[in-house]
Amino acid sequence: EVQLVESGGGLVQAGGSLTLSCEVSGLIFDDYSIGWFRQVPGKEREGVSCMVSSTSTTYYADSVEGRFTISSDNAKNTAYLQMTSLKPEDTAVYYCAARFPKYCSGDDYPRDYDYWGQGTQVTVSS
Repeated sequence: EVQLVESGGGLVQAGGSLTLSCEVSGLIFDDYSIGWFRQVPGKEREGVSCMVSSTSTTYYADSVEGRFTISSDNAKNTAYLQMTSLKPEDTAVYYCAARFPKYCSGDDYPRDYDYWGQGTQVTVSS
């Protein structure tokens, strides 16, 4: 059974930092690209960042470029999203997802991903 389990969400003040983790099991981590998405009530799920670890390919949405960093520890089958300089508009439920075959670019969509985590809430207070 494939599982993606996010952790690390919480409440933080504007300007603060959080690091989300996505622990993956049940698939060959190196064969998949990892994406991070976020969603607020009433809006579509939007792509935040993605990566192909084997080629060091990464992508960031304009809204998070320079503030968020995606990474992975393949030995631990875990992906991370380091978020700094957080803003109230970053408040959302954050999801990690795995995609096969590996691909990461600005034209990623949620429908392209095969497996999803349950999400973790990030709330940024002003």
